[in-house]
Amino acid sequence: MDPTTWSHMFALSLPVLEKILRPIVVYVFLIVGLRIAGKRELAQLNPFDLVVLLTLSNTVQNAIIGEDNSVTGGLIGAATLLAVNYLVVRFLYSHEGLDRAVTGAADVLIENGRVKTERLRRELITMPELEAAAHRQGFASLDEIERAILEPSGTICFVGKTPGVEASRHQELVARLDQLGREVAALRGSRPAHP
Repeated sequence: MDPTTWSHMFALSLPVLEKILRPIVVYVFLIVGLRIAGKRELAQLNPFDLVVLLTLSNTVQNAIIGEDNSVTGGLIGAATLLAVNYLVVRFLYSHEGLDRAVTGAADVLIENGRVKTERLRRELITMPELEAAAHRQGFASLDEIERAILEPSGTICFVGKTPGVEASRHQELVARLDQLGREVAALRGSRPAHP
């Protein structure tokens, strides 16, 4: 093996402090940028949102590692990102008000079965995108939904108006078993006693 291979793999071309500061700056920028862009980007409601998230990582790659392609530089950058994220999550966990300010609040998109179009407009969610999200969670149409909430994480939580098919089937089976139990009890009560 060529002795310069090890040097190319592990020798840093940038100072260690710069390798640590770059990921921190990019991390803060992405947190602020995604907060400004809204929950829609995280929800990935259409292919464009997915493309943005996929290319975002590639776009900031060079900003994180600079001109250094060494394994050591990559490990320092990755370790810095993991450490910063750990510290931020731990800090926000104990500061709920700040956590809400950073992550944002949930937004009700459907309330009492009525779609709140002004909320959809504010979040830039179209009716077809909302319907597609409902279909992915097993609802045939928006008419079946009592409430829908867009969480700060980008997840849309749907609550149905009526019990689902499985719940209805379960209730029907329990009712039939109760009826059979009553019939069996009635048959036992009408039977003559044996000597």
